[in-house]
This record gives sequence, C-alpha cells and structure tokens, in this order.
Amino acid sequence: MGKFFYQIFLRLYPLIASIISPFNPKAKKWIEGRKDIFIKIKNALQHDPGKKIWMHCSSLGEFEQGRPLLESLSKVYPDLKIVVSFFSPSGYEVQKNYAGANYVFYLPMDSKQHAQEWYDLINPSLVLFVKYEFWNYYLQESKKRNIPLLLISGIFRKSQPFFSWYGRFYREMLTCFTHFFIQDKNSAMLLQSIGLENFTICGDTRFDRVIQMKKNTVSLPGIEIFCEKAITLVAGSTWLEDDEELNHYINKKPEMRFIIAPHDVGEDRIKECLLLYKNSILYSEFVQNFYLPPDKNTLIIDNIGMLKRLYGYATISFVGGGFGGDGVHNVLEPAVYGRPVLFGPVYEKFPEATGLVETGAAFSIIDAIELEEQLNELLEDDALYQSACTQASAFVLSQAGATNHILGYLKENLRLMS
Repeated sequence: MGKFFYQIFLRLYPLIASIISPFNPKAKKWIEGRKDIFIKIKNALQHDPGKKIWMHCSSLGEFEQGRPLLESLSKVYPDLKIVVSFFSPSGYEVQKNYAGANYVFYLPMDSKQHAQEWYDLINPSLVLFVKYEFWNYYLQESKKRNIPLLLISGIFRKSQPFFSWYGRFYREMLTCFTHFFIQDKNSAMLLQSIGLENFTICGDTRFDRVIQMKKNTVSLPGIEIFCEKAITLVAGSTWLEDDEELNHYINKKPEMRFIIAPHDVGEDRIKECLLLYKNSILYSEFVQNFYLPPDKNTLIIDNIGMLKRLYGYATISFVGGGFGGDGVHNVLEPAVYGRPVLFGPVYEKFPEATGLVETGAAFSIIDAIELEEQLNELLEDDALYQSACTQASAFVLSQAGATNHILGYLKENLRLMS
C-alpha cells in the first residue's frame, strides 16, 4: 500500500505543479528549473572526473543544517568536489550561486530511470541527505552502488509512515542508509523499534551554523541608523497570521522600532504588510537616503538574505510560522544573539524551540493579547529579560558540536581520498 501511494504522489506532484505554474511563481520555477536538467548536468560535469560529495536538501532550512558539514569537509578534503541539490525553488533560487559548492542543481523527480542517470553523471563518493528528505529510488540506487549514505541532523516522529502498520515500503528506504546522525533520544527509540541500530545521537548541526554565522556577521549601517538605539523588535519569517497578531501592538508603540521580514517578499505580500503596519516604510525606500519620516517606526524588509544579521539588532525577536500548520521557522538564528524569542503556539515538533521555552529563553503566545502581555513583562522586568538573554546564549552554546561528531565518523570510517 505504501509503494502504491508513493507512486501516485510521484505522478500527481509534477502534474499539479504544471497546472498551477501559470499563476504560481514557485510552481513555475519548480517546473522550469527541471527542464533539460540532465543535459545541464552533463554539460557541467563532462570535464570533471574528480571525486564528489553530493548533499541533497529539501529547501533552504535543510541546506543551513548541512552547510557546516560541507564547509568542514571542504577544508579537510580540499580536492573533493561538492554537489548540492534542492527539491524546492525556495532553496535553489537563494543558494544556486553558493560559493561553497562546485555545482548546484534541482533534483529531478524521483524515479528509477532518473536515479540511475543522476548517479551515472554525478558519480558521488559520499551521499548526504539532510533531516527528513527521503526519495526511494535515489536512496536505493546509492545502496545498489555501495555508496556511503548518511542522514544528517535527522529527526523522526511516531506519526511518520516508517512506524505505521502500512510502512514496510518506507522502512525499506531507511535500510539504504549507512548511518543516521540524529537529533534526539526519541528518534533513537523509534529507529530501534523497527530494528535499526546504526545511528548516533549528536544533535542538530544548525547550532554550529548559527554560532559560525554570528562570528562572521557584519554590521548593517542602514539598520543601525533606523534603530537609533531604541527598543527594537525584529519579526522574521512572518506570515499573514503572524502579522495580524503583531500589528495591534506595533501600531500603538510609536516610541519603539520594529523590523518586519516577511517569509515571502513577493509584491502582493509586501503590499499586505504595508497595509497592516500603518507607520511603515520599505527597506528599499529607506536606504535610498537613510531618511526616516517622523511618522514611521516600522521597516518592512523587501529582500531576501538579511534576516540572519537583522536579529543581531533586536531587543526582542519574534519568529513567524507558529500560527500556521507547518509550525515556527528557525528560532536559533535569533537565539544565538542572546535575546528573548517569541513565537506562536505551533512549535512542539521542533526540539530547539521546545528547549528554548523550557529554559526560559523563549515564549510561546497564543494571540495578540498574550503577545502584548509578554512583551510588556519582558520590557518592564529587567531580571526576567536578562535571564532570558542569558539562557538563550547558554542553550545554543550547550548544543553545539554535531558537525565535529559527523566529521570524526567520516574520517574514521570512510576513505574519501583513497
């Protein structure tokens, strides 16, 4: 039954993407990015017989998890070539020019033929899949060719099909992995429940990534001018549901500064933000002369790529996604700066968010009223605020080191340069 539904999915997904692509920019990029993909790969690699590491990521968040390991491997094995693939346009379009990779491609839709052709062209010496991206034919082909296959920062939940009564087909995918590097004990118990013992609990490589990012961050002069040492709330990766809870507070606090970085920076979404936040100005307008009109205190970020650095200017951060079904976005990016983090109620499936809440570094709110109460409490109670700041930094630092665990395994068990 599992294989039947998987095959249905493989057929329906491209069909639906094709149907909606004329009026859905993301679907259009998904379709267009895969046109003549094997010709593009062949042309790119035809004169490169060197050994390669292939890392596959679903999207941008998974790439950030795999990135610390790739960059460490590049230092240890400088002669190895790096190939990165993405399933989603939101990952590929942002990182298609990533300097740390020799090649960046869209991953063709899973099929036996595509997997065979991909491996023939890429010919990887090591395959890395990140977090929870599982494509049957690509995994099976790695096993068939006896190529080491690792899962990086994996996390498993009881609700996944691997652990269901109909999950035999999906469990067979997991037998393709040489080793699992997983985030927590619950994932370990789930793997053991289906007879898998080839795992190491080493945490999440994103902790290493955000620590590295903070060390390498550069100032944003325009943001410093905007903030003017005022109390500043940075709200990152927001959706409409987040903005509707935030704007009540923001619109009545002229003495504060607010920076809103929407998850989607398309024209319609930016217009939506400008309508919700009455005293706002676009970042692209502000940086033309760094002039902030007296009636403006809210900056709408209408580009991609600044958010990681923006969090460094926050007195308090808010992370979007927690009012939607998929849950809160990356809470580690703001937490690494040692500031309190707020988000909506949907966060339980993210261990890092749960950990921050349990230590008192983060606060989950259910609506605009609770948001205002929590912000007021943090800003009026200095002891509470300072404790949250201390706990945020301590929590991130305490979870570092996953990258070195994986790198140590590779050095000991795989002869990448032989």
